[in-house]
Amino acid sequence: MNPAMHSFDPAEAAALVPSRGRVYVHEAAMAPVSLLEALAARASELEEVEVVHLHTNAPAPYTDESCAGHLRHNALFVGPNTREAVAAGRADFTPVFLSEVESLFREDGAMPLDVAFLQLSPPDAHGFCRLGTSVSCARAAVDHARLVVAEINPQVPRTSGNSAVHISRITAAVEVDRPLPEHPPTVFGEVERAIGRHVAELVPDGATLQMGIGKIPDAVLAALGDHRDLGVHTEMFSDGLLALIESGAVNNRKKTRFENRAVASFAMGTKALYDFVDDNPIVEFHASHLVNDPNEISKQFRMVAINSAIEIDLTGQVCADSIGERIHSGIGGQMDFVQGAVRSRDGKAILALPSTAMGGEASRIVPRLAPGAGVVTTRGHVQWVVTEFGAVNLHGRTLRDRARLLTSVAHPDFRERLEREAYERFHCR
Repeated sequence: MNPAMHSFDPAEAAALVPSRGRVYVHEAAMAPVSLLEALAARASELEEVEVVHLHTNAPAPYTDESCAGHLRHNALFVGPNTREAVAAGRADFTPVFLSEVESLFREDGAMPLDVAFLQLSPPDAHGFCRLGTSVSCARAAVDHARLVVAEINPQVPRTSGNSAVHISRITAAVEVDRPLPEHPPTVFGEVERAIGRHVAELVPDGATLQMGIGKIPDAVLAALGDHRDLGVHTEMFSDGLLALIESGAVNNRKKTRFENRAVASFAMGTKALYDFVDDNPIVEFHASHLVNDPNEISKQFRMVAINSAIEIDLTGQVCADSIGERIHSGIGGQMDFVQGAVRSRDGKAILALPSTAMGGEASRIVPRLAPGAGVVTTRGHVQWVVTEFGAVNLHGRTLRDRARLLTSVAHPDFRERLEREAYERFHCR
């Protein structure tokens, strides 16, 4: 710890949170666990404290029933650790584009922050700590919160980009020493492999990529090994990119913004990934209000955005945040990147998904979205849709055309029903 920073214990630091205050929690792999535990431990002393964050790879004790009336979570993106609390009504969900979260945190915004709970690297010789593997919305929290309370962890990577936080900004610091939570690469099967091949065929050499986490993004990355001069401008930087960088397939030379550098807002993966981004100038981390800005994204030549969906109806409406009325994740950055990619010169917006769910019992291409399902990407924005059965471009196509095209990439077991529905609704023959 820098001598200019007084070291607090977690209970002392958590005592700075006032009743009826709003706390932002560092997202992804950077959640400050000791501060969250200390906050939950004093929940009975507090009234109506709102705990705001995106997904976190950490326990969420503030969502426990015992904290009701004292602490209440407000999710900007629902993760596995808070999904049950949101469904049960013990926590809230606020739909928002990632590019617009920063505007919520301003003094005149809808969610001005009293406290930011962060996890940071130790300060350097100039007094600057780093936001580690997630700058995302933590950057906005640092810039706008009234108080900044931080764990200082020597195992946090010192990442490049807009991740610096000077010690003078820190109200209270807690010393910890623990590894970041890891997210091992997923094991994907033949369905994902086929989707990966179809998507890779749509990606030209020289493209700049955005993609997320999971089996399909990993399968796509595995299929891009023969490509050349790829770039990265993405929310999430994952282990799958390491092999492409090491092989030279990703070199960022053809980018028209942030040339020769990969840009991300957060990284989540293994220790090898965290070691790679540590003090590495070829990977820059920037805030979501820059990385997800559709205008910024559109300035990239051949921007290819690759996202997923829960279900797509025959008109091209895309549900990506809920299963019926039950919120599963959030709006996130899908629309930010879809809009940016379709405006990019030679850009493409791709939605990739398996054709079925529930072990093959349900089709993900449906006549109508489930009651209560949210439309994340509208039928006016959707472009390419990819399943294991192929790729179709819906942009500029009529409802009849869309129904035919989407049926052609649905699972064969469900095509007859989809064709019948398309005939009844759109008079397709």
